[in-house]
Amino acid sequence: MIAKELTKAEEDLMQHLWTKDKSSVKELLNLYDEPKPAINTVSTIIRILEQKGFVSHEVKGRGFIYFPLISKEEYKNYSLRKIMGAYFEGSLSKMVSFFVEKEKLDHRELEDILNIINQNKGK
Repeated sequence: MIAKELTKAEEDLMQHLWTKDKSSVKELLNLYDEPKPAINTVSTIIRILEQKGFVSHEVKGRGFIYFPLISKEEYKNYSLRKIMGAYFEGSLSKMVSFFVEKEKLDHRELEDILNIINQNKGK
């Protein structure tokens, strides 16, 4: 179970780590767009993520290789449940309704949603 949320900077770093699965700080730094953060910033963020239980490391030579302890899917589920609870009273139908109304979904997108619902009936 996820006990803590990620800051924007932590989530950005996790997004990179999830794509690589295992990386050094230098490899992670190379995944950032310009302007890249300082290597010390990335090192600090990865250590915070380790303290929070999102990341661990293994020793490789004189450095560390970091890897996620929580999958992207786990964090996505946690984040979605948190948003649903905070803004939609825990109701999936209220959340979907919001997106249908506010995002002005076109006919094709609504059909796609209905197809997904129909495919998952009875699961």
